Amino acid sequence: MNDSIWRRDSSAPLMIRTDFASDDEWTRLMAAVVEPQTEDEFEADVDFVDDRAFEGVTAAQLLQLVPTDVHVTFAFLADTQTFAHPDRPILVVNLYDWVEGLEEQGRGPRYGTTFRVIPSEMHSVENNLSLSNMDWEEFADAVDDDGIFRGFGE
Repeated sequence: MNDSIWRRDSSAPLMIRTDFASDDEWTRLMAAVVEPQTEDEFEADVDFVDDRAFEGVTAAQLLQLVPTDVHVTFAFLADTQTFAHPDRPILVVNLYDWVEGLEEQGRGPRYGTTFRVIPSEMHSVENNLSLSNMDWEEFADAVDDDGIFRGFGE
């Protein structure tokens, strides 16, 4: 698999399509992800990857695909569960967990952990994790009983 998607000029996280059952559903999902969600028109800034080379890729497999010299902190997977669930929850994968003093930096205890996010809350996850305004655990600890982040509530 070509690792050029990891070595691009963009700093936006990737949203990788792993389920190719419906092009129409993928198109609707992409539109929902980038739709402005707040008064200030915050939206998720992601680079969409629509490449059959990623068909069926799981979070665990994704960890093996990221080159070791590339420091990508997280990615989104649009997998079978995303398209099967009525809320279309996208899988968020932690690709870099920094822990002070760790010999193999980036492989902390939350490396490889996941949670799901609904498209209308992608902006919150993407913006805050990209800017380090919030930590992984703040989102992961705020998921509903079904493992889906639907926002912090009112």
